[in-house]
Amino acid sequence: MKEAIIMTKTEHEKLLAGEEYDYRDLELRKMIAKAHRLMPVINDLSDLEKRQTAINDLFGHVGEGLTINGKIDVLYGNHISFCDNDFINDNVRFQNSNLITLGDRVIIAPDVKFYCGEHAIDATKRWGTYENGQKYLISFTGPISVGNDVWIGGNVTIIGGVHIGNNVIIGAGAVVTKDVPDNTVVVGIPAKKIKDLKPLNQRGKIMKIDAFAHILPPHFYQKML
Repeated sequence: MKEAIIMTKTEHEKLLAGEEYDYRDLELRKMIAKAHRLMPVINDLSDLEKRQTAINDLFGHVGEGLTINGKIDVLYGNHISFCDNDFINDNVRFQNSNLITLGDRVIIAPDVKFYCGEHAIDATKRWGTYENGQKYLISFTGPISVGNDVWIGGNVTIIGGVHIGNNVIIGAGAVVTKDVPDNTVVVGIPAKKIKDLKPLNQRGKIMKIDAFAHILPPHFYQKML
């Protein structure tokens, strides 16, 4: 009789699956350390050649014509995928403990924040206990995806698990907690639709990325460490 093979997920796989994970994991710490090492180079606007090399090295995918017009803040660089002609303005925060995928021609204004992480609503379930009695914060994550031809206004906050469709405008200061359909304008806290937009003849394709297919190929692992 053959013994059953028990497949166990890595902490990174748990993170991407939206499950509780151990943020002390060495693989995760190495990814964060790489971002910390390369972010000062990316945020130094005086050496464009070194900056572009760091951008290509850190992020999971970099499309043609990507513009990062100022300083940004990233947690896991390999979790971000940019498509073609994306424009990222100053002081954008990617708290990307899960995947963030941008389509073509996405415009992100200054001070926009992407938050993939979340915690339990019930305060008694926000903390766990290790075997040694030490407390730890229980975290979960959700991906964020943005379609083509999206304009995200200044100081917008986007929460994990949200998909933003094609041809969307998000008004300045909005907090996006739910999916946004194609061809709409949303504003407010929480963001709500105020207007429909005329559909565009989409020129690009939304990058559809399966979480594990995106991270498992060897060339992505080379970027992680």
